[in-house]
Amino acid sequence: MDFLVIGYSIAFIAYMLATLAILSRLFHPKGPNLNQVLVLAIIAVISHIFNGAQLFLSPDAINFSLPNVISLVSLAITITISLIALRMKVNLLLPVIYGFAGIWQLIMIFIPQTESIPLMTEKAILVGHISIALIAYCILIIATLYAFQVAYINLKLKNKNLTAVVHLPPLMQVEKQLFTILIMGTVCLFASQLIGLLFLDGFWAKENLHKTVLSLIALAIYVIILAGHFYQGWRGHRVLLLTITASVLLTLSYFGSRFVKEFILS
Repeated sequence: MDFLVIGYSIAFIAYMLATLAILSRLFHPKGPNLNQVLVLAIIAVISHIFNGAQLFLSPDAINFSLPNVISLVSLAITITISLIALRMKVNLLLPVIYGFAGIWQLIMIFIPQTESIPLMTEKAILVGHISIALIAYCILIIATLYAFQVAYINLKLKNKNLTAVVHLPPLMQVEKQLFTILIMGTVCLFASQLIGLLFLDGFWAKENLHKTVLSLIALAIYVIILAGHFYQGWRGHRVLLLTITASVLLTLSYFGSRFVKEFILS
């Protein structure tokens, strides 16, 4: 058994144990044992980083194949939410991100490495564009998770189910964090699109047109969400639905065609 399979297995088991540790005590009066959860998460993340380094980087290239990119995105989101958990109550988000990261580590054992063309490190502008785009995607997916949390807390408060939210942060605090994260993600997404527009020759090429159009539509929706919130007081389900819509469009832009090329047509 090679080291990658061992690494994937360790990450999968640790992520799943962390997920179970949260879910089993999610509505317990004292809440989940956060120290236990984070120890398991640290083990999983270290294994995840080891796995990603083996596949993603090589001496003369950066391999942006679809499975590696999804693994990288899930790692970035996992680390971010875990760090947030040290200071804020995000018990509702942790099992979602740990569960997905763990399942993807398991899937990676069975996915053959595709022969996609790696991006050479000297292509600094292209690598910069992709890197900022991935950062934006991670931030905006985190914002989407926060939007679900806001909707959940709001629903339970309306139903006067205080037991379900006793271990979650106050609604106004989560909502403020949501829009702060949305602003950061939207700025990063705008920056990545601006770099592509100004410096990449193939930005409007036929083969990339659907990616560009979907990304710009998603960017426009994020801007509308922020404008609607700050000028019209939008919140709740309207923000959730628009955030989900924008995130789906962004996901299709980043991963839709690559999934077809690398898995269906390969």
